[in-house]
Order: sequence, then C-alpha cells, then structure tokens
Amino acid sequence: MAIYEQKIGIKQWAEADRPREKLMLHGRRHLTDAELVAILIGSGNADESAVDLSKRILASCNQDLDALGRLSVPDLCKFRGIGEARAISIISALELGRRRKPGTAVLPKISSSHDCYRELSSVMTDLPHEEFWILLLNRANEVLSKQQVSKGGLTGTIADPKVIFKIALEHNSAYVVLAHNHPSGNLKPSQEDLKLTAKLVAAGKLLDLYILDHLIITNKSFFSFNDDGLI
Repeated sequence: MAIYEQKIGIKQWAEADRPREKLMLHGRRHLTDAELVAILIGSGNADESAVDLSKRILASCNQDLDALGRLSVPDLCKFRGIGEARAISIISALELGRRRKPGTAVLPKISSSHDCYRELSSVMTDLPHEEFWILLLNRANEVLSKQQVSKGGLTGTIADPKVIFKIALEHNSAYVVLAHNHPSGNLKPSQEDLKLTAKLVAAGKLLDLYILDHLIITNKSFFSFNDDGLI
C-alpha cells in the first residue's frame, strides 16, 4: 500500500516560521525569496504550501529574480495554484522593485521655524477645526515623516503624549516638532498649550527624544515656541 506524505499548511507551522509573522517579528530582510513570493500569492494548492509553490516557481528560474520578473501572466499561470490575480501580483511587485532607486530621495531639512511651517502649512491651514500634528526628524534634522496625532473641534483638540511618543519611536525619530492650528486666527498660546508643551519637553528628555519646537499655525501666519524662548 502506497504511503502519501500529507501536506502541512502554513497555518500549522510555528508562528515564527510563517512568512507574514516572520516579517512582523524579525523584519523583511530575514525572509528568503521564496517566503517573500509566498506572501504575494497568499496560499498554495492542494499539494503545496505557498512557500513550496514559491520555491518551485523560483527553481524554474534558477533562483534568478530578474528571470522571474521577465515571466508573463500566462507563464506564471502554468503553475498550479497561480491564477491571473496572483500572477499579476507577482509581476507588479517585481516591477516596483525594478523601478525603485535606493538612496536617491532627498529628505527636507529643518533649520528654522520657517522650515517647519513650510512642511506643515499645506495640511494645517484653511481648516474649520483644530488638528495636532508632529514633524519627525532624524539626527541630521531631516524630515522622516509628518503625522496627524488628533483632530478636534473649533476650539481645541486632545494631544495624548503616549500617542505622540509611540509614533515618534516607531519612526526611529531623534527629534520632534509639535504643531497645532488655531482656526480663530489667534496666535497666542493658551495656558493649556504651555502646560502640554512643558510636559512633552520633559518627557522627551527622559526618552532622549527631544522636542525642538511647537508651532501654532493660522491661515496667515504662525507662532514658534522656540523663537519666543518658551522651549
């Protein structure tokens, strides 16, 4: 009597060995080419897991990703378990990788409150309500990202320090610039603005994640806590 080897699905693997979970736990560079392709196709066929199917596809190209990138939709659809949608996903991902040009992006650099205003004014002016944003900078004072922290009403919004520092740490920031808008056009900081800023500056020092400035932005101008000696 013949003995058949039973396919073990990815969901039955140890969590650390599943491609998606492995990427989340250890980062994309810890995955093999087959595991990355497996994430793109999602699942295998009746006899193969997504990883096994991906290994077979790569083997047909002699493990050459350039050769894989030259395959057409009909070429990929010859593999059982690969339909048009999955084939298109593989081709699209490899084409994006081909177009990528690492190291050519120039990050905006911050050297003054006017630079901060330049980065934030496009998203924080002409609003009928208050919003709180942060600029995240690296050690060279280059902008890594700008993130909305909260959205409120006409006269205020809540800025939770835990949320602010969580976002900053996730982006590996060295410095943070705080900003919120005043739809009323009033540039004067409120007592709440002053207390919040002092609280965030103190917390940032404990985390070695320094608050460089806090801007109040209106439709026509801005106020800088740093320029006014309040930080």
